[in-house]
Amino acid sequence: MTFTLIFTKEAEEQLRNLKRDRSKISQFKSIVKSLKLLRDNPRHPSLHTHKYHSIKGHNNQDIFEAYAQQKTPSAYRIFFCYGRERRQIVIISIIPHS
Repeated sequence: MTFTLIFTKEAEEQLRNLKRDRSKISQFKSIVKSLKLLRDNPRHPSLHTHKYHSIKGHNNQDIFEAYAQQKTPSAYRIFFCYGRERRQIVIISIIPHS
């Protein structure tokens, strides 16, 4: 059972910028792999998906964080929430962990 991934404009731009930056090709590949895992199984163990408690989404939705990388300086994270329709995931942001 796969999910449909919907990207915000911000997330689309972040992914596009990573793809263009040749110095971040390994990060881009890790993110693409993680997005596929997220699409197929948001609870895949390697994603370490967990609720992000610092912020809430529109209509007080829960926001989740999934790891695209681990044990790497400025490792990338994918922030998402579940969509309005069944089996939808909205990718909110793809950013390096600070």
